[in-house]
Amino acid sequence: MTTPDNTSDAPAEASEAAAGATGVAAQDWAQASADPQYRAAVVDLLGALAYGELAAFERLAEDAKLAPTLADKAELAKMASAEFHHYEKLRDRLTEIGEEPTQAMEPFVAALDGFHRQTAPSDWLEGLVKAYVGDSIASDFYREVAARLDMDSRELVLAVLDDTGHAGFAVEKVRAAIDADPRVGGRLALWARRLMGEALSQSQRVVADRDALSTMLVGGVADGFDLAEVGRMFSRITEAHTKRMAALGLAA
Repeated sequence: MTTPDNTSDAPAEASEAAAGATGVAAQDWAQASADPQYRAAVVDLLGALAYGELAAFERLAEDAKLAPTLADKAELAKMASAEFHHYEKLRDRLTEIGEEPTQAMEPFVAALDGFHRQTAPSDWLEGLVKAYVGDSIASDFYREVAARLDMDSRELVLAVLDDTGHAGFAVEKVRAAIDADPRVGGRLALWARRLMGEALSQSQRVVADRDALSTMLVGGVADGFDLAEVGRMFSRITEAHTKRMAALGLAA
């Protein structure tokens, strides 16, 4: 999901990365995938993304049941459909490169399902905040990784992170609810802080459990991040979260 604070920046950043790319980032998939460890890392990444999109589809369809109006229900159904189309793109890409999509997704099911169980919303507004905050943190993480991928993989990852429309919808509904009852803001701010912690912990667990992904992030594969850059990456993700909280009218 793209958010209002990064919608305009993301394409520019991607273009800049492509223009100044070196190493793996300047290669296509056929060239980069000759390294078996790099290939394994990308398959893991696509598998994690694919299951994330499938889970997002299921969650949005479920959240539609909590929608207070038919118009809201229809809006969430449309967003769920967009998430499923993203899943299909990732599934098809995995098949195209000779990988079985279910097997690629399987290692990430437990962690992602655990995250969603631990952060099940109790009402409509908590569901909106979760989609806006939680999904956006994951998207920021994947965009950071995408900058170091081969050209073909980077293009796909950025495409499936495109906005489904949920960001603006969530901001509008949450701000209206806070305007109607300012007490709602405190509860939702606490909820968003909990989501931030759980989302970062879940991302770190996923990476730690997959050797190829963790090696890519700390610089052992191709043009991966070094440890200092990992720290800066999480700082950028935290800064983006603070901006989103402000957009919602909540204190970070």
